[in-house]
Amino acid sequence: MPRRKAQTSRRDFLKSSAAFGALTILPSYVALGKQSSTGLAPSEKVNLAVIGIGNQGGSDLKTLFGSGHCNVVALCDIDLKGGHTQQAQQIHRDARAFNDFRVMFDAMADEIDAVLIATPDHSHFAATMLAMSLGKHVYVEKPLAHTFGQCERMIDLAARSGVATQMGNQGHSGANYFQFKAWLEAGVIKDVTRITAHMNKPRRWHGWGTNVTAYPTEPMPAGIDWDQWYDVVAAEHPFSKRLHPQEWRSWFDYGSGAFGDWGPHLLDTCHRFLELGLPETISAVRRDGANPLVFPQKSTIRFSFPDRGPDLPACDVTWYDGRNNMPELEAEYSDPRVNKETGETTLNSTKLTYPGKVIYSKDLVFKGASHGSPLTIAPRAKYMDMRKSLPRFSQKNSNHYANFLLACKGEEETRSPFSVSGELSQMFNLGVITQRLGGDIKFDRKSKQITNNKVAQALIDPAPRKGWEEFYAL
Repeated sequence: MPRRKAQTSRRDFLKSSAAFGALTILPSYVALGKQSSTGLAPSEKVNLAVIGIGNQGGSDLKTLFGSGHCNVVALCDIDLKGGHTQQAQQIHRDARAFNDFRVMFDAMADEIDAVLIATPDHSHFAATMLAMSLGKHVYVEKPLAHTFGQCERMIDLAARSGVATQMGNQGHSGANYFQFKAWLEAGVIKDVTRITAHMNKPRRWHGWGTNVTAYPTEPMPAGIDWDQWYDVVAAEHPFSKRLHPQEWRSWFDYGSGAFGDWGPHLLDTCHRFLELGLPETISAVRRDGANPLVFPQKSTIRFSFPDRGPDLPACDVTWYDGRNNMPELEAEYSDPRVNKETGETTLNSTKLTYPGKVIYSKDLVFKGASHGSPLTIAPRAKYMDMRKSLPRFSQKNSNHYANFLLACKGEEETRSPFSVSGELSQMFNLGVITQRLGGDIKFDRKSKQITNNKVAQALIDPAPRKGWEEFYAL
């Protein structure tokens, strides 16, 4: 595939910035609102760079490459010697390897059409902003970014740059997406007043409890660029295996806990098709084992959304995480239970035994699992009565990864673009702040400010680390 000349390299970009005495000057196609600098014919494959090649990034890479729609031209990771990054490097031996995404774009921006960014939550922002500023399509793992303000900037630059964007909540291209849309349009789903969602599997920080009083320190293995690992985050802590390569999710400074990890797979269709937007109040209902550094052992948080128009009444969304911290399906929506010994039938409230959600409307109740799993109507007898009349929906669609690559070529539109996934992620950002601080947070949907808590307001958009300010000005 022939090389394409990018509109600007990062080196030229920074030179032009210095010449005008400013931090940044946008490439012309961004400033003028034009489309991406890359243009692909349907027969061509997308030249893909990958930032974060181990664990989730390695899994994403396999599926993207397996779609047959891309070439892998560059691999970037702060730990190229780590065991978790070896498989990607062995499979894609012809791809150039880098420790620093900035150096990668300096060296080969003209060879890259699209970028997969699957680094820890706290380090999505800078790489994504630079990629979009250079006209590169971006697939970013969930949640979109670590702070509300970062999401706001990413939504804005995505709109200005015209690139294809996709957040990695893979179920948003599955059956639940098409079903929810069809059922809503047909009036089956309407007048939803409350939703519960839960993820109760053990998490890495469970068992740490209130014993964590400081970040641990361990000898750092050779080959890790730890300074770059911090990325834009001002909180700098020593290396330990409780941060890298996977434990970062446990810490407020770097991760988003169970809510930011699983919420995108459970609440995405509810948030999108019910047009929830941003909440007015977020309440910490439960915070067992609350700790200023790591996520609670169990937490329950409630979001209150206002009336949003016809068939969209005020709605409460309650999130549960932590072992044995689960909602119960109300008894009247439970399936009958028959005692084998006595033959007695009961309708006791039923615990939900998988990560999932329950959607309560004025007329019907819907039960679902995570990712792309379709909804059912509760109780089952009600579902069986209605099933023949329920709207059908498409089940032959591109998966989330192929959808992104086809969008890069102009053949489809992404299903979880930043215009959709950005505001969803901001809901998680606000939820994490509430898990961290407790109490009730009041949020002004118009000004996008927290009005009753100065500490919480400061966490909406903390200043970047010195030397990384340029990415906030793109």
